[in-house]
Amino acid sequence: GGDNRFRWRRGSKPILYGLWRIQRAREVGYVVLVEGESDCHTLWHRGLEGVGVPGAGNWRGEWASLLEGIRTIYAVIEPDAGGEVLKEKLAATPALHDRLRLVELGEAGTKDVSELHLADPECFKERLRVAFGRAAPWANLERAEADARTRESWEACQGLARERRILDRFAEELGRSGVAGESRVAKLLYLALTSRLLGRPVSVAVKGPSSGGKTYLVDRVLSFFPESAYHALTAMSERTLAYSEEPIKHRFLVLYEAEGMSGDFATYLMRSLLSEGHVRYETVESTPQGIRPRLIEREGPTGLIITTTAVKLHPENETRLVSLTVTDTRDQTRNVIRALATRKKEETDLAPWLALQEWLACPRTEHCVEIPYAPVLAELVPPVAVRLRRDFGAVLNLIRAHAVLHQASREQDEEGTVVASLDDYSAIRVLVADLVAEGVEATVPRTVRETVDATRRLLEDSDGEPITTAAVARELELDKSAALRRVRAAIDRGHLKNMEDRRGRPARIVLGDPLAGEVEVLPTPERLAEQIEGCRVAGKSGGRDTPPPPTSDPRESEGPSPSRNGLESGDTGDRRVEFTL
Repeated sequence: GGDNRFRWRRGSKPILYGLWRIQRAREVGYVVLVEGESDCHTLWHRGLEGVGVPGAGNWRGEWASLLEGIRTIYAVIEPDAGGEVLKEKLAATPALHDRLRLVELGEAGTKDVSELHLADPECFKERLRVAFGRAAPWANLERAEADARTRESWEACQGLARERRILDRFAEELGRSGVAGESRVAKLLYLALTSRLLGRPVSVAVKGPSSGGKTYLVDRVLSFFPESAYHALTAMSERTLAYSEEPIKHRFLVLYEAEGMSGDFATYLMRSLLSEGHVRYETVESTPQGIRPRLIEREGPTGLIITTTAVKLHPENETRLVSLTVTDTRDQTRNVIRALATRKKEETDLAPWLALQEWLACPRTEHCVEIPYAPVLAELVPPVAVRLRRDFGAVLNLIRAHAVLHQASREQDEEGTVVASLDDYSAIRVLVADLVAEGVEATVPRTVRETVDATRRLLEDSDGEPITTAAVARELELDKSAALRRVRAAIDRGHLKNMEDRRGRPARIVLGDPLAGEVEVLPTPERLAEQIEGCRVAGKSGGRDTPPPPTSDPRESEGPSPSRNGLESGDTGDRRVEFTL
């Protein structure tokens, strides 16, 4: 039943047409890639080598391996929507780029090679030769397009890119658009998404009670980024990461609710992607020749943002993510209600923000960062937990992301690498110092301390009799779900105990282990600066490991260095820099 235009055996899949002639193409050194079968027959009839794509939208990146050994690939791009689709598909196949030339027949007044032949058979080869001669190598086209994108994006974002504190400006814009509070969570989400440009992005779990505004906050932050920066899903199947054709390299996967990662296998693939930067999944599939193995590779690096109501995730996932918790207090609820009641919200001009991220993502923009004070910082961080091996790397990558974001006001070395300043460390420490300490349990979260203190007061009034979660909620002036999350967090850390072991019965809470003192994991910027200065005086460091003199203000010169981003600078005398291409 249904459409009878196409029939094939069950299990069969589309593939390039004309593969039986591929060896001849290797011998002559070229092949013409066309849409459909009829154009192949036209080329063969005239003694030319060609293969056909079974529909422009059906091109698969793995087919590049079928064209190995062919020196030049001429791809005929038809002047219609299908041609644009094929061009985009080929653009996403890097394995072809150094051999690929795009051919357009529009100047000959024809759509494809068959029309070109029918229009004038005698002059067909000559006209085709001329079209091939006009075809620019893909690398040249890619470079020209990259330069144009870099120039256009820079012109649209240069004012924002030269801001000294871009994250503060972002938080202000977000607040004016109707987001109440959550400045720290929003800033860290923005930085994490910017870290997609690095070799190892920083992944984030946004935690909080149901209706806490996690999804809304993530959505609002994403609106400041082009869609090329992320791929958002509400759920995914067990093998989505393996089989999906959505590009994930230098991109974030945003998953609303961690429970949307269906099953242990999906979680395993995600861990592999975050840790190793790619997925290699070998499976078997049915083919006309029987069961055959197939290796599926998904190239990263890829970052992950998930939202969850859970206090803790799977232990192996928890250490790979920076955990951010939305505020659950009554004051925050009041602020949200007021924001909802405000009829007129200021419209945020997102164009400069989108242009900023597009400029940062351009190949000609610098993504390499040197942190000259990293060795000194490493010596100052106490090795109090194994988890710090991962967390310290995340801190360094956040510093790199902050420096990349502010590269228009950062120095670059002789190789064009952005040099992170102490201002980058200072900005990151304010955002994550307590999170890092809490993650390695070197300190106790403020919310846990408040919950334990409230429990202690209630137990004193009850003469030591166990208390309920509802009583803690009333004492802290929280709703029951928010109080339950806090109590669970305190129990997980051992500071509270639940004496009720029967399921479905109200909790009977008592005190557990005493609260420990706090250990400073990330040193203050002042302490770091003193240690760096001491190393200089003692002559213990030099060269690229020696940072510039610490300063509380960013350097005055503004604009990206000309060494790696294709821009030329001219000093105007007042330390400001104008840019031209």
